[in-house]
Amino acid sequence: MIFVALAVIALGALYLYNIRNFNYWKDRGIKHDKPVLFFGNNARNYLMKKSVTEMITEMYWKYPEEKVVGFFRSTSPDLIVRDPEIIKRILSTDFIHFYPRGLNNANEEPEPMLKNLFFADGDMWRLLRQRMTPAFTSGKLRAMFPLIVERAEKLQARALAAAAAGRTLDARDLMARYTTDFIGACGFGLDADTLNEEDSAFRRLGTNIFQISFIDGMFMMLKEIVPSLFKSVHILRGIEGDMTDLITAIFKQRNYQPSGRNDFIDLLLECKSKGTLTGESIEKKKADGSPEMASLELDDVLMAAQVFVFFAAGFETSSSATSFTLHQLAFHPEVQKKVQDDIDRALAKHDNKLSYESIKEMTYLDWAFKEGMRIFPSLGFLVRRCVGTYTFPELGVTIDDKARMMIPVQALHNDPKYFDNPEEFRPERFHPDAFDTVGLKYVYLPFGEGPRACIGERLGHMQSLAGLAAILSKFTVEPAPETVRHPAIYPATRIVQSVKGGLPLLFKERKINNL
Repeated sequence: MIFVALAVIALGALYLYNIRNFNYWKDRGIKHDKPVLFFGNNARNYLMKKSVTEMITEMYWKYPEEKVVGFFRSTSPDLIVRDPEIIKRILSTDFIHFYPRGLNNANEEPEPMLKNLFFADGDMWRLLRQRMTPAFTSGKLRAMFPLIVERAEKLQARALAAAAAGRTLDARDLMARYTTDFIGACGFGLDADTLNEEDSAFRRLGTNIFQISFIDGMFMMLKEIVPSLFKSVHILRGIEGDMTDLITAIFKQRNYQPSGRNDFIDLLLECKSKGTLTGESIEKKKADGSPEMASLELDDVLMAAQVFVFFAAGFETSSSATSFTLHQLAFHPEVQKKVQDDIDRALAKHDNKLSYESIKEMTYLDWAFKEGMRIFPSLGFLVRRCVGTYTFPELGVTIDDKARMMIPVQALHNDPKYFDNPEEFRPERFHPDAFDTVGLKYVYLPFGEGPRACIGERLGHMQSLAGLAAILSKFTVEPAPETVRHPAIYPATRIVQSVKGGLPLLFKERKINNL
């Protein structure tokens, strides 16, 4: 009898805990779907039936007249923001109230590989951002370009072999190998050679980072439902040891001193040699309102975490964006011809050599790449957590630190309110005379915006254009018999979008002398 009573009490307590926030949006007059026990509104994502981006996009279209829409990720209230002016407040104007991404539990120590510039919040993020920004100057990018050219030549060779044999190539895998090779060189100072080595360990590492098993999905769900019980479970436990061992070996090989390679490892070692990272706190204020000083020791774990995100974000986002652009060009041969003419003209002015300067002159290629990112942005949504309490003047609604803001990039990019005939692949949208730079600044967000915009935007953009130019200067891409015109989204993806089944294409060699 006592056991039954205890069980009833436990179940009752679990029920009350689970529904404790379910009136959050109702109390604030925000429209939302009715949440269900344990899952909130997020059951299909937890069960790996729909990606996070697909769930957010679905809610965006379900409430077309609303500036914001409520959503429950298990017990946690999220706010899907549809209005560009409110998005501007969150990302820039009132950034001080929304500086955390909120991807880590605020009350927990982040797992080791998540102590990186993308996932970190608060003072850790600010100090890392300040110290690492010099790695992405124009001078640094120009110095890296010879590494890009070497990888571009290997990229062409792999495509040439497939073209000569009449084989279909998965553009997604091809471009992932190219970007992995580049990241290995400019990030780690290693010749990963994933373009030549079919079963490259480096490529496997990259694949494992974004492969989410059903068990992983269950742990992610449980960490959100009852975080206190599953805080010791590391989502990246499968690659944590491999990544740390790799980075530590490189540090030791260089005797913890910059090597002169000017790669990302050197930058981190230079940062470490300067001692403790210090700066004004974004989290803590003195009695007079001025910021306290914050400090951070750049130890081996913290450095390994930065290299991890440089590798993971660098290869996955660029390969997703470039392969989808090739996929679109395969179905739009007239646009592909314009892109190739643009590439040919630029190369002809630079001795038919791919260079930093020639890439800068490939204007139409740039527009085509931006159009590919519009239709299918690598990051389908942006996320920020509220700090303290905040009142949206446009809504007269006050929220607190329970709430995360979800900015539906995929939906905004494909809304006819902002882009006419959004399903049409039309690079001319990005002609300076046609693109509303001011009006669409907080609608077109492939790299984010504001203080937490992607630190590697220029590097990612440059390596992506170089990879596309290397392919399209030598080859014409066409749909293969097995190519799906509108590929399905891999439902287990969370932050970076991926298509299900890859992007198979035929590569036909062009009969011109370029590069």
